[in-house]
Amino acid sequence: METPALIPEILASSIRLSVPLIFACLAGLWSERSGVVDIGLEGKLLAGAFAAATAAYVFQSPWMGLFFALIVSVAMALIHGYASISQRGNQVISGVAINMLAAGLALVLGNRWFGEGGQTPPLPPEARFMPLTFSGFAALRDVPVVGWMTTVIAGHSLLAYVAFATVPLTAWALARTRFGLRLRAVGENPHAVDTAGISIAWLRYRAVIITGLLCGLGGAYLAISQSAGFIKDMSAGKGFIALAALIFANWRPFRALGACLLFGFLDAAAIRLQGMAMGGFTIPVQAVQALPYVLTVVLLAGFIGKSIPPRASGIPYVKDR
Repeated sequence: METPALIPEILASSIRLSVPLIFACLAGLWSERSGVVDIGLEGKLLAGAFAAATAAYVFQSPWMGLFFALIVSVAMALIHGYASISQRGNQVISGVAINMLAAGLALVLGNRWFGEGGQTPPLPPEARFMPLTFSGFAALRDVPVVGWMTTVIAGHSLLAYVAFATVPLTAWALARTRFGLRLRAVGENPHAVDTAGISIAWLRYRAVIITGLLCGLGGAYLAISQSAGFIKDMSAGKGFIALAALIFANWRPFRALGACLLFGFLDAAAIRLQGMAMGGFTIPVQAVQALPYVLTVVLLAGFIGKSIPPRASGIPYVKDR
């Protein structure tokens, strides 16, 4: 296949691969804007994916899979919220515990219920969110430029379009609504918000719940849209990559979208580059697969400029007496 023909396919693949990153990155944004650091995005993605695949298999319905993914992910988020907000525990340790709990439970329950090495049985199409088809788009495939655009934007599942719609919704909610403005204030100066008679804990708990909902959407996408079931460690570090994208985006929604698309593009390019020969030298598969993670390390090493997190991020709030 010629290189120009590969471009729209790589871009379309970039969108598909960036969807769980977008959900997880926005989830981290909501949490950290309220002052709660969430290292447990990876665990909530994994728990949501396992719950989605299990429920979709049992009920043969992607909607039931999505429902249980949301419930389980929010439950994980509330555990983190209880440890971080109510008990004023170390937020990083709590997040790491969530990651370990989700990975262990998924493996144990998967073996107990299905006996297939921690994974769920394959899901039929009726139990998944399949790519949507738009009438009239097929006729535009051969039209210059327009055909490329239809290839890129069409053929994704419902959850993919929800992910992109969530970005402007998040930006609007944080910048234009009373709840969003108060939430941002809590992440910057909780004492001032407390002086106004607003509950710090309730605001942060609501942010944590939103984080759980978004991670549940991301986990459901992984298991019942992008894949046809759950496999061990299928999140593959996407929660941590989302954290790197969040820092790269300086905790802003549209920049977060761009960062996630960048990681998705690298992932898509890595798949296309596997086994490709350049000047008689075959690119090692392992080197290509490591590209997104190498970029994560580079970004976190400080090559992204100065990122300024919310001032109260990671600091448990103690009411002045």
